[in-house]
Amino acid sequence: DVVAAIGECGLDYDRLHFCDKETQKKYFQLQLEELAGEFELPLFLHSRNSREDFYEILKRNARHLRKGAVVHSFTGSKEEFEELLALHDKVYIGVNGCSLKTEENVEVVKSIPLDRMLLETDAPWCGVKQTHFGTKYVPEDTDRIRAVFGPPLKPKKWHKGALIKDRCEPCHIVTVCQIVAGCKGTTCEDVAAACYRNSCALFFPHKDFGE
Repeated sequence: DVVAAIGECGLDYDRLHFCDKETQKKYFQLQLEELAGEFELPLFLHSRNSREDFYEILKRNARHLRKGAVVHSFTGSKEEFEELLALHDKVYIGVNGCSLKTEENVEVVKSIPLDRMLLETDAPWCGVKQTHFGTKYVPEDTDRIRAVFGPPLKPKKWHKGALIKDRCEPCHIVTVCQIVAGCKGTTCEDVAAACYRNSCALFFPHKDFGE
């Protein structure tokens, strides 16, 4: 009941100065074979600039996806998420601020089925910035976060109950939800309900949380 998933596991080819490709592939394979195989928990997956190798390793190890997985912070193409979703019906795509930077990103998010999507923040990273294309879908008169926490403060002026300027916080999942709802032409309530059901199905399949 304490550990809900294994991860992050995956490949990051933008950080090869920390770890080369062959080493990453070797240990991603071992994570799937040994950790996923032994503990039979869902997987929290990471892929950055590694589409082909990431997909091929997952395809070879599709049996280890039977407890489900989320490919988080997704910034890939429609074709990429479609091939990942086809690996297993318990694979989900995680969407956060990094998924909503450009018009191309948002068009991809529009195509992700709600029943295969999870919302996330990746706090303190991947916040939604005013320069992100997705902000066009945030209603100007519904700043729910500011209404609760007030304006974000610089670190030296921070106090308990306030947000820090330019740092992503868990509460910013509201903004992610607003953008997803806006680009899909639906309501925040519908998006939140769908992604809540998906989260429960993936991480807590034996518990009944209700609606």
